[in-house]
Amino acid sequence: MPISETWLLPDGVADVLPEQAQVIEKLRREALDFLATRGYQLVYTPFIEYIESLSSLSESNQDLDLATFKVIDQLSGRLLGVRADMTPQVARIDAHVHQVQGVARYCYAGTVLHTKPQGFNTTRAPLQLGAELFGSDNIDADVEMIDVMLSLIKTAGQVDGIHLDLGHVGLFRSLVKHAGLSKSTEHHLSDLYQRKALPELAEFTAELKFGSDFYALGRYASDLTALQTHLSTEILADEAFKLAFNALTTTQAEIQARWPTLHIGIDVVELRSYHYHTGLMYAVYAPNRAAPLAQGGRYDGIGEHFGRARPATGFSCDLYALCAGQFKQIEIVVAPKGTDAALINAITTARVQGLIVIQLLGNDDFSSVPNATHQLVNVAGEWKIEQI
Repeated sequence: MPISETWLLPDGVADVLPEQAQVIEKLRREALDFLATRGYQLVYTPFIEYIESLSSLSESNQDLDLATFKVIDQLSGRLLGVRADMTPQVARIDAHVHQVQGVARYCYAGTVLHTKPQGFNTTRAPLQLGAELFGSDNIDADVEMIDVMLSLIKTAGQVDGIHLDLGHVGLFRSLVKHAGLSKSTEHHLSDLYQRKALPELAEFTAELKFGSDFYALGRYASDLTALQTHLSTEILADEAFKLAFNALTTTQAEIQARWPTLHIGIDVVELRSYHYHTGLMYAVYAPNRAAPLAQGGRYDGIGEHFGRARPATGFSCDLYALCAGQFKQIEIVVAPKGTDAALINAITTARVQGLIVIQLLGNDDFSSVPNATHQLVNVAGEWKIEQI
């Protein structure tokens, strides 16, 4: 490879330079500290595992399987996977490594790796931060998780104009079961909903059993009141459908009570990761940004792959995306070379105050620190910090 190309990085992978790295690291620390105050315990998970462990989600989420890099372990000869999502790893910990009786709360932060970007203009190596709650199937757990997610977004300074989207896969899933649809029909309907293709949906559902209900689900996906009035009595009486509908309305009301100025939208046919999620789904969006700032949902039974099925709900976000465009100038104080006690004391005091102080080396002068913003100078026998 020519020397001119050795500094190039793969597509979707980038360096993070000091002016943004300090913003991201500050948020990471603040976010983990905040999650700790809410009872979420920090765990570190390995960057690479046997693919069987990481497949706890990929069995039901083909997108995750396709996003996972796979390599052969030269020690065991077994197939390894580089984590593309930390949720299955935390599920393994909850199910097998750290078996808590009752509710368990975990949080994490670390780099994950994707074979391809998972959205427009996104990185292949996100810095994923998230929280998971295991052991409760109560709607209060979902409300807590959404509240924690919104509070974390607020910690990042992303408050103005944010929008919360709520959905529930149980509405579509219970309707499919009630109608006895085939898998191929279910998949086609899911595709039509995702594309918001109402004319195609009207044509396709015309010959379906409960076709008017399937059409209403797409036509009135964002208006629960209108949806209720256009659904058949039989579907409204279905226990699974009622349970999902009530969970959605209850969550909307409770979050609105906690966040009265927040704009909350409903989309009952937002079926991203449909085969992975089992209940409520939620995502936070900011103005003029297509990708969500954070997203999550309920995924009951996730630990079954590890021998301990547990109800669970959680969310995650990419700290790089959350801090996109945020930079902070690094203030650096330059101190002259020397071992004078007063000078050393002044340097130590400045560092204790949180300032960055670089003491010159050898024959260096102030020009050897081109990014310096301040200097330590002796004024009438007293060391003072002055702006350059």
